[in-house]
Amino acid sequence: MTYDNSDGSCASLLDTLAGGGEEHWLACAQELVLRGNITVALRVLSAAVSAHPRSTEVRLALAGVLLESDAGERAEALLRAVLADNPDHAAAAFLLTGVLKGQGRMAALADVMRSLFRHPGHDPEQVIRAIELLDDCERKQDASDICEAEIAEGSRDPRLYAYAGMLLSQLGQFELSRRRREFAIANSARAVEWQVPQGLADLQRYASREHPDFALFDACLQQADLSAQARTSLLFAMGKAHDDIGEYAAAARYWREANTCVNATARWPRKQWRRSVEARLARHLPVAAHEGRIDWIPVFIVGAPRSGTTLLAQRLARHPEVCHRGELPWLPMLAEQMSGTADDYHARLATATNQYAAQLRQDDSDAHWFIDKQPHNFMHVDLILRMFPQARIVYCERNARDNALSLWMQSFQPGTQGFAYDFADIAAFIHGSRRLMKHWTTRYPASIYRVPYEQLTADPAACFAALSAWLALPTRDFFGLGDVYPTTAIGTASLWQARQPIHTRSVGRWRRYAEHIPELAQLPDK
Repeated sequence: MTYDNSDGSCASLLDTLAGGGEEHWLACAQELVLRGNITVALRVLSAAVSAHPRSTEVRLALAGVLLESDAGERAEALLRAVLADNPDHAAAAFLLTGVLKGQGRMAALADVMRSLFRHPGHDPEQVIRAIELLDDCERKQDASDICEAEIAEGSRDPRLYAYAGMLLSQLGQFELSRRRREFAIANSARAVEWQVPQGLADLQRYASREHPDFALFDACLQQADLSAQARTSLLFAMGKAHDDIGEYAAAARYWREANTCVNATARWPRKQWRRSVEARLARHLPVAAHEGRIDWIPVFIVGAPRSGTTLLAQRLARHPEVCHRGELPWLPMLAEQMSGTADDYHARLATATNQYAAQLRQDDSDAHWFIDKQPHNFMHVDLILRMFPQARIVYCERNARDNALSLWMQSFQPGTQGFAYDFADIAAFIHGSRRLMKHWTTRYPASIYRVPYEQLTADPAACFAALSAWLALPTRDFFGLGDVYPTTAIGTASLWQARQPIHTRSVGRWRRYAEHIPELAQLPDK
């Protein structure tokens, strides 16, 4: 029998279910959801909660339907009631984190996970699920704390140690990270597939071939059953290790093989990239109507990856009124939602603005400047300034040959920076990004500030003084605390380098490789 949304039909259905057990209500609601009749399912489950107010399953089902209906506040109240009755109810806790994540309430989300794992000794799969969630929400310290509590309790699951090593390296705890990764390698043949050896390479600057990691990497490469991804990861690690000790020819050979392996399985869509750049250059978004200016400043640090964006963001985050959110994924998703027809543009823009603001500000800071360091946000400068007219765009630019080499020698997460494994692709990417930034700077000159990597490293004090003045930051000595960074998490490829004293060793680095990587000469020397 089918039911429409009319009051009579719903009343008849509710009369039929009245007096039945909770399993009958749940079965009916499930069938309605499967048919797509969310409105009636919501009314059925609301009545079911009245009939069975202490039923955990009924309350969870209603919370799920409320989430589909964008009734997050009611869903949260139900889930918190379930957790008040049963603090160890994992399904309710994880469902609640979905509500909080969508609202940008990451501190509250972390509190829910901490409460669920307040006592160690949980099922490893559940622990890993929580760690991945917290990591994705940039709550690295919370994820690490859960890892370490489980390890202290006696867990010997190598996956947990591998995750712990990753998180500790992002938090700057390099020695403990090494111990965790070494445990994972010693206790699981799968550690190579988890790219644990490459994680070891990222923890330091090697001084000699005598370091045991060289023998470890070589032994791992000799394994016959390596996946292509694991082998590629090891080749990048070997390239990095040989570069550290000045064996540039060997480093270039390892990197060339690694990049060839990546390109053998996936090619970056260069033509699509060029079309997207042309589309941005030709685009004119409608003028936005703003009811009033907000009392905080979004700061977007953009540019090609490996152009100094992490270094700049980490140092700015020393200021007590600056909050660094890392590389948020939200703006590209919102930009996709804004594409298409102009129908209801202003309403959709207002919704996107509110959604992004919630993710940037979150619920754990009263800072005045908030940083989003997603380098590729240079694609959306016009949308950024429609959403936030007072936003500040900081554009990092680096010598093209140095930038290209730094990209080519780095292993990125699968599915990201797909252009970084072929010099023709890198050249196309850098050329397109520079065209776009020249275009945006001409159109919005007051909103964009350029920071050349070479100036940043040659005279960092002067560079930060000028930048902070442009941002209107209260006076702050960014170098009075020495060159040791705070324990701010760094989830990018620069997790070790960005914590070292600022130096100029990487300026002109491409020259060391000119004879080994002739493609570098095809890029502009500026």
